[in-house]
Amino acid sequence: MNLYRLLQKRVGEGKPVLAALIGAGKFGSMFLSQARRTKGLQVAAVADLSPERARESLARTGWPAEQFAAKSVSEARKTGATFVTEDAMAAIGGEGIEVVIDATGHPPSGIRHALACCTQGRHIVMVNVEADALAGSLLARHAARAGIVYSLAYGDQPALICEMVDWARAAGFEVVAAGKGTKYLPVYHASTTETVWGYYGFTPEMVAKGDFNAQMFNSFLDGTKSGIEMAAVANATGLTPAPGGLEFPPCGVDDLARVLRPAAEGGHLHHRGQVEVISSVERDGRPVFRDLRWGVYVTFAADSDYVRRCFKEYGLVTDDTGNYSAMYKPFHLIGLELGISVLSVALRREPTGCPTGFRADAVATAKSDLKAGETLDGEGGNTVWGKLMPARDSLALGALPIGLAHGIRLTRPVAAGRVLNWADVAAEDSEAVRFRHEMEAVFTKEAKDPAK
Repeated sequence: MNLYRLLQKRVGEGKPVLAALIGAGKFGSMFLSQARRTKGLQVAAVADLSPERARESLARTGWPAEQFAAKSVSEARKTGATFVTEDAMAAIGGEGIEVVIDATGHPPSGIRHALACCTQGRHIVMVNVEADALAGSLLARHAARAGIVYSLAYGDQPALICEMVDWARAAGFEVVAAGKGTKYLPVYHASTTETVWGYYGFTPEMVAKGDFNAQMFNSFLDGTKSGIEMAAVANATGLTPAPGGLEFPPCGVDDLARVLRPAAEGGHLHHRGQVEVISSVERDGRPVFRDLRWGVYVTFAADSDYVRRCFKEYGLVTDDTGNYSAMYKPFHLIGLELGISVLSVALRREPTGCPTGFRADAVATAKSDLKAGETLDGEGGNTVWGKLMPARDSLALGALPIGLAHGIRLTRPVAAGRVLNWADVAAEDSEAVRFRHEMEAVFTKEAKDPAK
């Protein structure tokens, strides 16, 4: 509870934490809105493929024009202003930069930026959970060897879940399940950019008047984003998915302890220590009472008569046995909370969640019967969705990760519902593909010989 105190020490020394933001979209804009109000934190650079969009984001979030008029990171450092550029590498390599935030949402870019941070000695906060699910397990090792901190992004649900898991374990509880809420029905897995608005209840008129990205909205609906985020949680906490992936049981906050316990004891879990996402709607479409659509949770076990009595004495909501209870947070503040990660890595050298292994993967799964020659359109598109899978099964299958299933051509037909593998596609040589294959080779070898 001393993060703010550490920040004030830097203020007193006249040495603000210097950060570079890559990607000035919604998440980045939310961060910018709070960063300008955080004394002792300076966003010395903002990099975006569209510098004009970056300037618009800065202006929209309350920054006066003179505050982002610096011509270089060096000038920004001297004047306390911000340098806006389209060159991410210039931002990463800028003089005095301590922390780089990747908020691009583009997996290959996330890999490239993280590796550049390793070379330049910059801590990396990976808002880009797509890159983390794709290759974070190896990126984190590279970062450790380089002496920098690799961190998940506070404000996004995976880091908040990791925090709750850490709290439970540090208090001596076994974590039974952890995850988040979302809106889910089985039919959503086949959702496309043409059908997505109907599922959200948006009319064509509403869509025409707003700034809506159909593919982004669809990635939240079709299960892909849930698979990606739970892969990140599993790889950071040691929790694991069920063999069949996410089941999305309907559940409200009052029923967490009952639903998120092992099936052998009346719940829905395959095993203790599982990641799971709960649905805010019943299977018949009715809303779940007191749903957790925007929040995160952890369930934990008493496993002793004394602790069960304490649960009862202090009013904890439990299952019918009194052995399981839950803690939850009903919301997450996205980029408004991101400064917690930036300051944690800079001042404490501690991540707010970091991969410690490769335990889960989000893999491309056909939404419909696909033909040879078709081009996959990736996360939230019309061809595939990202299914959560235990990493050992993904490695054995040679599964194609959802993070690389964009702009890639099928070499043979794939039936609806089948997980795609590398042999199904003609993958071009790229840094991201090479790095992913390197990660697969490393963890395949370790699985065969854990002692090494």
